[in-house]
Amino acid sequence: MKVKEVILKNKSGLHARPAAVFVQTASKFKSRIIIKTNEKEADAKSILKVLALGANQGSKIILEVEGEDEEEALKTLSELIESGLGEGNG
Repeated sequence: MKVKEVILKNKSGLHARPAAVFVQTASKFKSRIIIKTNEKEADAKSILKVLALGANQGSKIILEVEGEDEEEALKTLSELIESGLGEGNG
């Protein structure tokens, strides 16, 4: 299992479109991906569960990835979050 902590930088956090971008990207991987924040956790491949996290700008995000493509998945998803999920960094 690979684990990495990143800070959510985009203005709207993990809401609506940024969450959809994140979930679509996570769904491309075979590995099991869990996202944790605000003492909650969710399956990173479920848009409803990711939205329910209520992650805002500045939230600490922990990604836990386990499976055959875990290194690539972790690298891709952490870079996506750090780049602002397509929104820039605010």
